[in-house]
Amino acid sequence: MTAGEVLVIGGTSDARQICQQLDAANVCYTLSVATPTGQQLAGNIRGQVRCGRLEMGDMVAWLQHHGTRWVIDASHPYADMVSRNIAAACAQAQVLLSRYQRPEQLADLTHPLLFYVATLEEACAKARELGERILLTTGSKDLARWRGGLPDKTLLARVLPVPEVVAQCAALGFGVGDIFALCGPFSAGFNAAFYRQYRVEVMITKASGAEGGYLEKVQPALDADIPCIVIARPQPAVSGEELLDSQDAFARRLRRWLAAQ
Repeated sequence: MTAGEVLVIGGTSDARQICQQLDAANVCYTLSVATPTGQQLAGNIRGQVRCGRLEMGDMVAWLQHHGTRWVIDASHPYADMVSRNIAAACAQAQVLLSRYQRPEQLADLTHPLLFYVATLEEACAKARELGERILLTTGSKDLARWRGGLPDKTLLARVLPVPEVVAQCAALGFGVGDIFALCGPFSAGFNAAFYRQYRVEVMITKASGAEGGYLEKVQPALDADIPCIVIARPQPAVSGEELLDSQDAFARRLRRWLAAQ
């Protein structure tokens, strides 16, 4: 087996754990990440790592060139366009696709200050009603849209400590008191102290699951009577038995795949 026959996609902790399972099963594979940050997060896995974004056509060419037989999409739950490109490329190249999507924790919390919305625009509309100092824990990709949607609010951006991300924040008008470059996830105690220290009035997040510290972000905010807005996940591009929602589910799928070889 060559490294290109199994392709794991994603610069997430989920992808790293999947790679560790493949290592334990002595499966050769390639991990594809979009950024050097994702490459760093991969750690000391045994598989090959390729770094750089792939458009759909490039992905088809890569799959065909390497004779790929199984793709595991372990990209971020909110990387909807990435997942749809992966699904289209696998369909065109006729390659088996599994989607790993970490479980949500939405059912674990209900509260009158907890608001679920479907889109960033809906989140902006709700946030306008709720407060002035708004903490964004949704990543750096959509900061320009947040700035455009909430032009009269004080936005606090909690982002990864990566130079280009901090530069992006500065270019969008975030000042030194508005940028918090930190690598999570964080404990509930840390978040509670953070909300107090920076006088957070509204917290916006995503349904990132346990791996993203979802409950540890939301519960301390609700305990402090801070409204929370949660943007729902997009629907996955894969369904049925190839939609995997836990590392145990991936382990079972891996055993079936190995048995078929």
